[in-house]
Amino acid sequence: MAPSANRRPGSSRRAQYSTFASYVIAFAGALLGAILLVVSTGNAGAFAFWRSAASDATAPTASAAATGRSTGQDVWATIAGYFTFGSHVARTERELALARVKLAEAAAVADENRRLKALLALEQAEPRPVATARLIGSTSTSTRRFATLGAGSGQGVQVGMPVRSPLGLVGRVLETGQRSARVLLITDGESVVPVKRASDGVPAFATGRGDGTLQIRLITLGLNPLKPGDAFVTSGSGGLYWPGVAVGVVTRVTRDGAIARPLSDPGMTEFVAVQPLWQETEPQTATDAPPSPAAAVN
Repeated sequence: MAPSANRRPGSSRRAQYSTFASYVIAFAGALLGAILLVVSTGNAGAFAFWRSAASDATAPTASAAATGRSTGQDVWATIAGYFTFGSHVARTERELALARVKLAEAAAVADENRRLKALLALEQAEPRPVATARLIGSTSTSTRRFATLGAGSGQGVQVGMPVRSPLGLVGRVLETGQRSARVLLITDGESVVPVKRASDGVPAFATGRGDGTLQIRLITLGLNPLKPGDAFVTSGSGGLYWPGVAVGVVTRVTRDGAIARPLSDPGMTEFVAVQPLWQETEPQTATDAPPSPAAAVN
């Protein structure tokens, strides 16, 4: 018959010795641990050598474990980033597009403020304009050059009034409505503006060529004194345009004058000022003066 699996230690002397030895070892270990605890409590550096040796012995294993944890975290971050990368990129692109729109709006506002400040300075430097408004339309490809002004007779605009921007002359009012007006640009073939060279007052006429440029025709024929870079301004002759308003700059000299580029481009101009008509007045002569009281008595 097979022996029972639950045999008591007392049935074997060897088993009894083994059990007794295990108890003795456990008690000795506990006693040794207590002694080491008491000693280390009283002297913290008593077992520094052994701790350092143990730390050095386990350092390779700890380093390998740390490397494994870091690699595992990197792998997990890579996997997580692979699934979230698309959403992050999409959100970044939306934010970038919105930032570009805001930047463009800010640039437009800054440019508009610059033009308005220029018009304000123009109002302070010259006679007060009749109206200040936007150019709401202009022809760019037609041989005739017109523009539509966002102000009309309701704002005091009349036919013939000069229209200018901070950069120079734009044209003159051709037709008026209640809230809008049609402007004949200086680049139109039917536009003729009396001008003079800004440096020495050489008189000429600036006629539109229908292609965005001006034909400068000298009044006095003979030797052509013009050269590229000469600036022309209105002369005030004819009682329409105010004198001293910039018109254009010579780009090419011809036999009887020059080709000039207008300084104020209607396609790039947003705000303009409508000025009152310039009327030349000549000083009274002695014959035009009213009679004196003494002469009246005589």
